[in-house]
Formats: sequence, C-alpha cells, structure tokens
Amino acid sequence: MPRIRSTILRRAAGLMMATALAGCVSVNDTLNSFTEIQPEFDPGLTSQEEGAKPETDFVALSFSGGGTRAAAFAYGILEQMRATPFPGKEGTTVYDEIDFLSGVSGGSVTAAYFGLKGERAFGDFKSNFLVRNGEEYLRTSKVDPINLLRAASGGVNSRQGFGRWLDENLFKGATFADLYRNKKTTTWINASDIYNRTPFTFEPETFRALCSDLNKLPVAEAVAASAAVPIVFSPIVLEAYGPRCSYEQPGWLTTAAHNTEASASLRAYARALRNYRDPEKMRYVKLLDGAVTDNFGLTGISIARGRAQSRHAPFTEREAVALERMLFVVANAGRELDGDWANEVAGPGGLDLVSAIADTAMASATREGFDAFRAAMARWHDDLIAYRCSLSKAEVKKFGGDPKTWNCRSLKLYVTELRFDQLGADMEAKLNEVPTRLKLPREQVDLTIEAGRKALSISPTFLTYLTSIQGISAKGKRRL
Repeated sequence: MPRIRSTILRRAAGLMMATALAGCVSVNDTLNSFTEIQPEFDPGLTSQEEGAKPETDFVALSFSGGGTRAAAFAYGILEQMRATPFPGKEGTTVYDEIDFLSGVSGGSVTAAYFGLKGERAFGDFKSNFLVRNGEEYLRTSKVDPINLLRAASGGVNSRQGFGRWLDENLFKGATFADLYRNKKTTTWINASDIYNRTPFTFEPETFRALCSDLNKLPVAEAVAASAAVPIVFSPIVLEAYGPRCSYEQPGWLTTAAHNTEASASLRAYARALRNYRDPEKMRYVKLLDGAVTDNFGLTGISIARGRAQSRHAPFTEREAVALERMLFVVANAGRELDGDWANEVAGPGGLDLVSAIADTAMASATREGFDAFRAAMARWHDDLIAYRCSLSKAEVKKFGGDPKTWNCRSLKLYVTELRFDQLGADMEAKLNEVPTRLKLPREQVDLTIEAGRKALSISPTFLTYLTSIQGISAKGKRRL
C-alpha cells in the first residue's frame, strides 16, 4: 500500500507541475477573422489618388530592425528629409515626396506611425515612443525560473505585452483601413512566416489568400508581430481559413509556380500563399520578428516587382512615362559585433550561443538581401527604360508625355544604405553601445536621432540625387 500511495502522489505531483507549466506558456490567440468577400483595394507600391498628376520622383525608405535604436535612427532620417528643401518646388521638402515606407521590427514602429499620421507624427512620436518605456508590460528578467520555462515553451511574452502597449500609447486603435487613408504614402509592415521560412508582409494579397480582411486588423498588432524577437516573444498567430472563401488566384502565382526563371523569393512567397489555401498543410500562420528573414523589409518590394505582369508594373503607364528619378534609402541600424567570448578558448555557450547563431544568420541574410535588392532594382530600372523606349509617340502623348521633349532614357536610379560606420569612429563607437531594447536613456535616443540626420546629410548618393534634380532644367530647357 505505501508503494501504491507513493506512486499516486508522484503522479499527482507530476500532473500539478504539468498544469502549472501549462499556465506559464505564452500562447497567443489568433489575430484575424474570417471574411468571405475580399476587398478590392490594393495600394501596391504607390497609392496616389485617382486622377492625380503622376509624380516625376519615386522616393522609398526602408527601416531595419534594432528596437528603439532603429526607430530613433529612422526618425532622424525623416527629420533630415523634412529639413531638406526639394529643389524646384518652393515650400516643399524631400519628406513631402516620400511615396513608400517599409519597416521591420523597431523600424516598423516609425514606418507605421508616420504612414498613419504623416507629418503630424513629428509632433509626438519622440515623446510617445522614443523616450518612453516600451518594455513596461513585458517580462524581461533573465533569471526568473518561470520566464525560463516560458522561453522553453516558445516565448517569454505573449502579444498582449508590446501590442497592447503600442495600441494604448501610440496607435490608439488604428487599423489598416486608417493606414490606407494616407493616399500619398504606402506603408508595409514586415514579419517572418517561420513555417514557410519566408518574409510575411502585411498587405492585401496575403490576407486575401488567408480569407481575411487586412483592413480590420489593428496596426499595433502588425507592428508587434514585426518586432516579436524569438524566445522573447511567443509566435504571433494568424488563422488560415483555406478554401472557405472564394479566392481568384492571380496570374503571377500560376506563372511563379512553373517558371524556372522566377526569383527564389517570389517562388517561396507563391508557395506560402498556396499553403495558406491548403488546410492539410497549414491551419495557422506563425509569425516572428521580420529581421529573421529580411532585416530591411526589402523582399516585399522585390516580390511586388517580381509578380508584376508587365515591364512598367507596379507603376501605371502614366506613372512610368512621368518618372524621372527613383530614390531608395535603406536605414541600417545594426551595431558592430559585441561579446568577449571571441577572446577566450571556451564559449559561447547557453544563451550566448543561441544569440550568436541567430545574429550570424540574420547578419548574413542582411548583407545578401541588400545586394540582391540593389541588383533587382537595377533590373527594374532597365525594364522601365525598355518599356518607355518601346512606346510610340501617340502612346507617349496618351500617357501624358510630350513626344517633342520626352526622353525615354531619362530615368535615374539611386539606391543607398545608411549605416553607423559612415559617421566616423567616435560616433560609431558610441552608437555601438546603444543596446537593442525598447527602453533607452534620453541621451542615447538623441544620439541615434542625430546619427540618422547626419547619415542622410552626408550620403553621396542622396546628395547626387538632389543635384540631379537641380540640373534637370534651366529656363524651361533640359540640360545635362
């Protein structure tokens, strides 16, 4: 009898421990709901109002991850754009010309807030986010045994922590429908689909495949998903409703499935959309930090170009004819290497080893991602010129150009990456001490904002872009 009683007690204790552990697991509820009828609106890369005169310049910015450090660096770049007059347009700044924002992790906070509020965001973004404690609702202890159990179970924090804080302090219940009311600037938020091992962009086509309406999704939840660092956060969950809604597969999806020349990123994205439609493959999409697959949020732009069914897309014919310059500014708030285990025989071990592996993978992907993006934009530039030069004089006139003065080859491309190592050794050393946190001292916030301003102001590519605008015309005549 004593042996039986002991066995029963051990099993009861085991059951109680399992129950207690289950209560520690940070499992997220699904974010999205089922929608049968999918909205037609799709902003693409540009979202100018219908009937508006096409712009001569396309200006796009992409903000990397890196917590509040990345958000502040991106904010400094936007401040400098606002302080830089746009040549030839009195009373207009370069900031006014921004058409597209893309953000990852900490950079997604800045992208989403400025995409939502526009220039009004300069009034309160710093006070509402940059100098606030974004970790207020988060579990941050590294020695709490309960947190260690949560980490082992998938993540220390649920989406209720940072997502709720963002909504209460910054986004105030705003949805993607509110974000899309900005007709001047298109904004993309980027996370990582860790099952399909692809970037996940919060954009309408993705949600149509999920049988869900992106317009109803809170912006704060998308930003929280973009910043969901593995282990620190448990995966953010979307439900894939599969064949429950009617979904007309776009032509590019079929093409990507059978075209051996399609890019690897486009094929992977197409495969993910097909998996979302197959309940035997996927019922739930698990999202983590966008930096895991693309720390710049650039893959979405390449995919948008790759799925285009014409050489000018995603620009319209009128936009392609009017275009004279394309500027892509990529903000890289990554730091130099840290840790002292490289000077010792032992190590890294434990959390240092996990961190080193993750950092190595992300750093490698970041370097290759920017190079691949620059090459993809060069091909797009060539395709646009080929399209423009294929037009007849009648077509040029139809799409708003003047056949007498229009030059099909007069289209310039500028791509630049802004980094800490461009700012001098002293400033770089100080910036490398700024941790990847959601809570920073005010002096580090100010330093990183100033770094963003300086990085743009001394960028040779950006300065050349401004000079090219000034040199376009004189007394109504074009000149070199």
